[in-house]
Amino acid sequence: MVDDGRAPTLGELIRQQRELAAVPMRKFAEMVGISNPYLSQIERNLREPSEQVLEAIAEHLHMSAAVLTAQARRADSPAESEVVAAIRRDPDLTKAQRSALEEMYGTFVEVTVAKRRRGGAASTVRTESVD
Repeated sequence: MVDDGRAPTLGELIRQQRELAAVPMRKFAEMVGISNPYLSQIERNLREPSEQVLEAIAEHLHMSAAVLTAQARRADSPAESEVVAAIRRDPDLTKAQRSALEEMYGTFVEVTVAKRRRGGAASTVRTESVD
Protein backbone atom coordinates (compact mmCIF):
# COMPACT_ATOMS: atom_id res chain seq x y z
CA MET A 1 0.00 0.00 0.00
CA VAL A 2 1.04 3.58 -0.54
CA ASP A 3 1.81 5.19 2.84
CA ASP A 4 3.67 8.33 1.79
CA GLY A 5 0.60 10.59 1.77
CA ARG A 6 0.07 10.53 -1.99
CA ALA A 7 -2.84 8.95 -3.78
CA PRO A 8 -2.04 5.60 -5.37
CA THR A 9 -1.49 5.31 -9.10
CA LEU A 10 -4.06 3.40 -11.13
CA GLY A 11 -1.89 0.27 -11.17
CA GLU A 12 -1.26 0.47 -7.42
CA LEU A 13 -4.97 0.88 -6.76
CA ILE A 14 -5.86 -2.10 -8.95
CA ARG A 15 -3.28 -4.24 -7.14
CA GLN A 16 -4.50 -3.05 -3.71
CA GLN A 17 -8.13 -3.80 -4.55
CA ARG A 18 -7.25 -7.21 -6.03
CA GLU A 19 -5.23 -8.08 -2.92
CA LEU A 20 -8.04 -6.87 -0.63
CA ALA A 21 -10.34 -9.24 -2.51
CA ALA A 22 -7.74 -11.99 -1.89
CA VAL A 23 -7.63 -12.96 -5.57
CA PRO A 24 -4.28 -14.19 -6.93
CA MET A 25 -2.94 -12.31 -9.94
CA ARG A 26 -3.23 -15.30 -12.31
CA LYS A 27 -6.84 -15.95 -11.30
CA PHE A 28 -7.77 -12.25 -11.61
CA ALA A 29 -6.17 -11.97 -15.05
CA GLU A 30 -8.16 -15.02 -16.14
CA MET A 31 -11.40 -13.53 -14.73
CA VAL A 32 -10.78 -10.24 -16.57
CA GLY A 33 -9.82 -12.01 -19.80
CA ILE A 34 -6.25 -10.75 -20.09
CA SER A 35 -2.85 -12.37 -19.75
CA ASN A 36 -1.06 -12.52 -16.43
CA PRO A 37 1.95 -10.56 -17.80
CA TYR A 38 -0.37 -7.79 -19.06
CA LEU A 39 -2.05 -7.50 -15.65
CA SER A 40 1.37 -7.41 -14.01
CA GLN A 41 2.43 -4.56 -16.30
CA ILE A 42 -0.77 -2.64 -15.50
CA GLU A 43 -0.27 -3.10 -11.75
CA ARG A 44 3.36 -1.91 -12.04
CA ASN A 45 2.29 1.11 -14.12
CA LEU A 46 4.27 -0.04 -17.14
CA ARG A 47 1.15 -0.12 -19.35
CA GLU A 48 -2.14 1.71 -19.17
CA PRO A 49 -5.20 -0.48 -19.70
CA SER A 50 -7.55 0.17 -22.59
CA GLU A 51 -11.06 1.40 -21.72
CA GLN A 52 -12.43 -2.10 -22.30
CA VAL A 53 -9.84 -3.73 -20.03
CA LEU A 54 -10.31 -1.04 -17.38
CA GLU A 55 -14.09 -1.64 -17.46
CA ALA A 56 -13.54 -5.40 -17.02
CA ILE A 57 -11.07 -4.86 -14.17
CA ALA A 58 -13.43 -2.44 -12.43
CA GLU A 59 -16.37 -4.82 -12.86
CA HIS A 60 -14.47 -7.67 -11.21
CA LEU A 61 -13.40 -5.33 -8.39
CA HIS A 62 -17.08 -4.36 -7.94
CA MET A 63 -16.35 -0.73 -8.77
CA SER A 64 -17.04 1.54 -11.70
CA ALA A 65 -14.15 2.46 -13.96
CA ALA A 66 -14.85 6.15 -13.26
CA VAL A 67 -14.51 5.66 -9.50
CA LEU A 68 -11.40 3.54 -9.96
CA THR A 69 -9.64 6.15 -12.06
CA ALA A 70 -10.89 9.01 -9.89
CA GLN A 71 -9.33 7.40 -6.84
CA ALA A 72 -6.04 6.94 -8.60
CA ARG A 73 -3.51 9.67 -9.12
CA ARG A 74 -2.78 9.91 -12.82
CA ALA A 75 0.84 10.53 -13.77
CA ASP A 76 -0.26 13.17 -16.24
CA SER A 77 -2.66 14.89 -13.87
CA PRO A 78 -2.07 18.50 -12.93
CA ALA A 79 -1.30 19.67 -9.43
CA GLU A 80 -4.00 19.45 -6.80
CA SER A 81 -7.06 21.41 -7.84
CA GLU A 82 -8.36 24.35 -5.86
CA VAL A 83 -11.54 22.41 -5.12
CA VAL A 84 -9.65 19.46 -3.61
CA ALA A 85 -7.41 21.82 -1.65
CA ALA A 86 -10.50 23.58 -0.24
CA ILE A 87 -12.08 20.26 0.73
CA ARG A 88 -8.88 19.20 2.50
CA ARG A 89 -8.63 22.53 4.38
CA ASP A 90 -12.23 22.61 5.61
CA PRO A 91 -12.12 22.08 9.39
CA ASP A 92 -15.85 21.32 9.55
CA LEU A 93 -15.56 18.08 7.57
CA THR A 94 -14.60 14.70 8.97
CA LYS A 95 -11.91 12.64 7.28
CA ALA A 96 -14.60 10.34 5.85
CA GLN A 97 -16.57 13.31 4.51
CA ARG A 98 -13.45 14.79 2.90
CA SER A 99 -12.66 11.46 1.28
CA ALA A 100 -16.22 11.07 -0.03
CA LEU A 101 -16.28 14.61 -1.43
CA GLU A 102 -12.87 14.19 -3.08
CA GLU A 103 -14.02 10.91 -4.64
CA MET A 104 -17.24 12.45 -5.96
CA TYR A 105 -15.42 15.49 -7.33
CA GLY A 106 -12.80 13.26 -8.96
CA THR A 107 -15.53 11.17 -10.53
CA PHE A 108 -17.32 14.23 -11.92
CA VAL A 109 -14.06 15.52 -13.41
CA GLU A 110 -13.19 12.12 -14.87
CA VAL A 111 -16.62 11.74 -16.50
CA THR A 112 -16.42 15.24 -17.98
CA VAL A 113 -12.91 14.66 -19.34
CA ALA A 114 -13.97 11.31 -20.83
CA LYS A 115 -16.96 12.95 -22.54
CA ARG A 116 -14.70 15.61 -24.01
CA ARG A 117 -12.31 12.98 -25.32
CA ARG A 118 -15.19 11.17 -27.03
CA GLY A 119 -16.38 14.42 -28.54
CA GLY A 120 -19.50 14.72 -26.42
CA ALA A 121 -20.25 18.06 -24.88
CA ALA A 122 -20.49 18.33 -21.13
CA SER A 123 -23.84 19.48 -19.85
CA THR A 124 -24.05 23.22 -19.64
CA VAL A 125 -26.84 25.55 -18.73
CA ARG A 126 -27.58 28.16 -21.37
CA THR A 127 -29.47 31.29 -20.66
CA GLU A 128 -31.08 33.18 -23.45
CA SER A 129 -32.60 36.58 -23.12
CA VAL A 130 -36.15 36.94 -24.28
CA ASP A 131 -36.98 40.29 -25.86
